[in-house]
Amino acid sequence: MPHVASSAADLLAQVSGALHLEHDRVVIDDPALLRGEAIRDIAWTAAFGTDEGAVAAAQWLAWEASQAAGARSASIQDLYVARARGEVAGFTVPAINIRAQTFDMARVIFETAAAADVGAVILELARSEQTYTYQRPIDYATACLAGAVAAGWQGPVFLQGDHYQFNAKKYAADAESMTEEIRRACRLAIDAGYRNIDIDSSTLVDLSKPNVDEEQRENYLRTAELTALIRSLEADGVTISVGGEIGEVGKQNSTEAELRAYLDGLRRELARLAPGAIGISKVSVQTGTSHGGVVLPDGSVAKVAVDFDVHRRLGAVAREEYGLAGTVQHGASTLPDEMFHTFREAETAEIHLATGFQNALYEHPAFPAELHEKIEGWCFENALDERRADQTDQQFVYTTRKKAIGPFKRELWDLPTKDEILAAQAAKIGYLFHELGVVGSRAMVDRHIRPVEFHRTAPVAIADAAVATT
Repeated sequence: MPHVASSAADLLAQVSGALHLEHDRVVIDDPALLRGEAIRDIAWTAAFGTDEGAVAAAQWLAWEASQAAGARSASIQDLYVARARGEVAGFTVPAINIRAQTFDMARVIFETAAAADVGAVILELARSEQTYTYQRPIDYATACLAGAVAAGWQGPVFLQGDHYQFNAKKYAADAESMTEEIRRACRLAIDAGYRNIDIDSSTLVDLSKPNVDEEQRENYLRTAELTALIRSLEADGVTISVGGEIGEVGKQNSTEAELRAYLDGLRRELARLAPGAIGISKVSVQTGTSHGGVVLPDGSVAKVAVDFDVHRRLGAVAREEYGLAGTVQHGASTLPDEMFHTFREAETAEIHLATGFQNALYEHPAFPAELHEKIEGWCFENALDERRADQTDQQFVYTTRKKAIGPFKRELWDLPTKDEILAAQAAKIGYLFHELGVVGSRAMVDRHIRPVEFHRTAPVAIADAAVATT
């Protein structure tokens, strides 16, 4: 089992031989040892340490080790700009939400990507997921970068804040307070090393308004404000890729009129707030899916019809008229396997994949039955207030078991049968890479993306520990 350090000095002692510090920089001494035990000790200390100094040291070591190893956080902006210009096409970038087993899932994703020569893959976490998975942006970035190091990955690591979403009820009660929540979320994400953020103010769209511009007004005003804020926070010279959204997932399908109203309004407002600022790179649309899928009474997921023509039509408008990479699909991980190739054929720019991987973990035959029972019991004890009157037990557990990921985080990371489950996850990831057309995309990504080396100041605990060990 990985070692959870009790102090920064303890952690440095554990990883000695794999790396050492030199003028506030990590120098790798033994790459194999770093990829093995050392980076796991760093990741587990960051995730489960109880000593603040040890946790801060682990977070810093993971970041600096990723810089030294060449697995650097990056923005996908320039690849999306190239797509808008028509220089690249025929693929859909998978954006994978890692809710559980984050270190190992990131490792598996990058191992699978390396084996298939994939460069175009995003690791993301929604703002809502942060809460119930016990992963702040710094926690998620640390685990993902550590996983990339463990995989021996060298190249850009696209970390994305997904669905930085406005709560419509909170906004109606206090618009400024709700907006400040999203501002703070953006700051925390950028501080943690995210270089890709999706702003979702589509929840503010009001279809009762007299025309599409009025319907989309609050949406594009807030997207513009937050895009301007993000541009002001780009301290390392990297243009953060910002996404927008015009149709809340699970609602009515998006139209060209809505897209134009949103993008025209966004362009006007951003020019007013931050003249010359770069706008968004992509826009999420609604095509008939829903987050987590539609759950049937027996707990299975219903098949849904996806209107791929929305991607074809709106994607062409986004690229040709507004210089965006195209459209983005949410709520797709529970779709039938045979659908995925159609996204690349429809030139969908990006697809978000979350619940399917969670389901593959919970429903794998190697998942311990005893832990299953504990998680289901937790749902009934802690989430009954979320149960709808018409839900069966199976439907209720399916919709709430994601909330147990945080409370059972350590047990999921330490799962004795995880290798068998991760092998199945790797197979699904490899399949998706093929179907979405990103196999062999590494050279394309390398042509357009140049990750910037960016170092952080060592925390006090590291400095004190380094002095103590000299």
